[in-house]
Amino acid sequence: MPSNHITLLTGSSNPKLAISVAKILKKEVLSPIDKFADGEIRVAIPKNLRRNDVFIIQPTSPNVNDSIMELLLMIDASRRASANEITAVIPYFSYSRQDRKDRPRVPVSSSMLVNIIRAAGANRIVTIDIHSEQQQGFFLGPWDNLYASYVLVPALRTRKLKNLVIASPDKGGMTKATAYARFLKAESIAIVYKERDLSLANKSEALTMIGYVKGKNVLIVDDMIDTAGTLVNAAKLLFERGAKSVRAVATHGIFSEPALERIKDSGIEEIIVTDTILEKEEAIKNPRIKIVSVAPLLAEAIRRIQSGESINEGLIL
Repeated sequence: MPSNHITLLTGSSNPKLAISVAKILKKEVLSPIDKFADGEIRVAIPKNLRRNDVFIIQPTSPNVNDSIMELLLMIDASRRASANEITAVIPYFSYSRQDRKDRPRVPVSSSMLVNIIRAAGANRIVTIDIHSEQQQGFFLGPWDNLYASYVLVPALRTRKLKNLVIASPDKGGMTKATAYARFLKAESIAIVYKERDLSLANKSEALTMIGYVKGKNVLIVDDMIDTAGTLVNAAKLLFERGAKSVRAVATHGIFSEPALERIKDSGIEEIIVTDTILEKEEAIKNPRIKIVSVAPLLAEAIRRIQSGESINEGLIL
């Protein structure tokens, strides 16, 4: 049974998002993170958690491994403090790209991370647009994966784009592209065929595409933008095939180097991302990048989890 009392915790990965969620819920958010001089993380929660439902809002964003360690220590501290239920709210779930054994002698890193989170004491996981939804099978408890379309589609509708084609930068994104095409009443869908070099991280090349984009306004839909290599290669191919304009929308704007430099020279008019990751100042100031907050989505999900209501009804477009 859910408790009548909830406690919100956050680490150092994205406190701004946690504060926004707390304001909507009219709750206080605690940040119990401190560090020793050598970088060792120390967690001390300044509140009684006994019989509280604890929600830890901590995307595992850069610095990824520090963010993960903070999350695990907050979960462990909450468990040892006799929390009623512990929910790990992880808007950006790192290591999701390593969700299978795609060649010999590699770990299934996503599965290992989930096992560690469970061992630390989390009862439930909440994410937003994980890279592949089958990862939910790695966790033995409830895992609610929310969709950023809840906040991104309304933002896109204000653009009132005509002659719109939705493009997926790879075959794995077709389900998402199809959903956005339906929401935005797009004319059609295009798919860019991408081949990835499995021996190297962050390296891919757009080879060809399926679909008609000549004279069309194209919106590339993806779950994340890391170094922007996939995005920029896809945009280049779309322009070569006659696209009138290219925009992009993605849930997680990681923008690792040299992403912003690549975007600058790409011809992409606008990139819309959410605040699942605390954006660096250069991205915030970039006139091509617009940031939409997922705080309303997370706040409503937390409220429903705590009250025992359905997550699906009304939170999925």
